[in-house]
Amino acid sequence: MPCNPEVLRHVPLFALLDDEETAVLAGQVELTKFAPRQRIYKIGEAGGQAYVVVSGRVQVTTVDQDHQEVVIDEPAHGEFFGFASMLDQTPHQSGAMALEQTLCLEVSRDDIAVLLQRKPLAGMDMLAVLGRQFHASQQLVRTRATRNPNEVIEEQATLGERIADSVARFGGSWIFIIMFLVTLGLYTGINSVLGRSAWDPYPFILLNLFLSMLASLQAPVIMMSQNRQDAKDRLRGELDYEVNRRAESEIQGLARKLNLLGDKISDVEDLLRRKTSEGGGDSPSSRR
Repeated sequence: MPCNPEVLRHVPLFALLDDEETAVLAGQVELTKFAPRQRIYKIGEAGGQAYVVVSGRVQVTTVDQDHQEVVIDEPAHGEFFGFASMLDQTPHQSGAMALEQTLCLEVSRDDIAVLLQRKPLAGMDMLAVLGRQFHASQQLVRTRATRNPNEVIEEQATLGERIADSVARFGGSWIFIIMFLVTLGLYTGINSVLGRSAWDPYPFILLNLFLSMLASLQAPVIMMSQNRQDAKDRLRGELDYEVNRRAESEIQGLARKLNLLGDKISDVEDLLRRKTSEGGGDSPSSRR
C-alpha cells in the first residue's frame, strides 16, 4: 500500500530528508503488513527488495551446515534487513519471519539510488547496518566455534574404547607407578625371605612371566587410546577448518558488499561535486 510521508519521518534512516525528498521517496516505496509468523522471504528467494521495520518484530535466520536454524539478527524499529541481497541482486542468504503483527517499508535498489543522490549522508546509516550485520556474523562464527571435539568423539565411543582410555589413563598415572613398585617390592621381598620354600624364588621366573603378559596386554590397549587421541586431533583440525572457512566466506561477502556501497556513494559524491561546481545544487553540508 502507498506510504505516508509522515511514516518516513519516524524512520531514523530517512529522518534527515527534507519535505521534498521525503515526498519523492514516499511515492516510490510501499508499506507492507505481515501477520504473526508470516514468512517475509526465505533462503534462496530473489533479493529484489529490502525492508525497513516500521513497527513489530522480525527475526532473521540462516541454516548452518548441521542443518540447524540459527538466529543472526532481530532488526529493531528503523533498521534494514535483506539489504545486502537487494544491493547486489543475489538470492537471499537468510530467511526473515514476522514474530508479531509487523509493518515494513519495501525498498528497492532504485529507491536507494534516488535516496543517495538526494542525501549522500544516508549512506553512512546503511554502512552502520552492514557493520551490525558483520558483527552478528562474527558472533555467529564464535558461537559455532565452541563445539568441543572431545564431546563430539565421546558420543561415538564404544565400550571397548572407553575401557582402553581408562586403562591408558590409569597406567600413566603416579598412582599406578607407586602401586606397581610397592607390589614388586612386596613380591620380591616375601620370596627372598622365604628362601627355598618360596613359590617364586630368585630369579623370580613367575614374576617375569606376569610382567611379560602385562606388557603384551598393556601395549595394544595404550595404542588404542593413542589412536583415539589422534582421532580427536583430526576432528579438532576439521572443526577449525570449517570455522575458518565460514569466517572467510562471511568476511569476503561483507567486504564485497561494502566495496559496492562505497563505489555507489563515491559516484554520488562525484555527481554532487559536479553539480556544485556548476552552481546547480546545494552542498551536502547545507542539506543536513
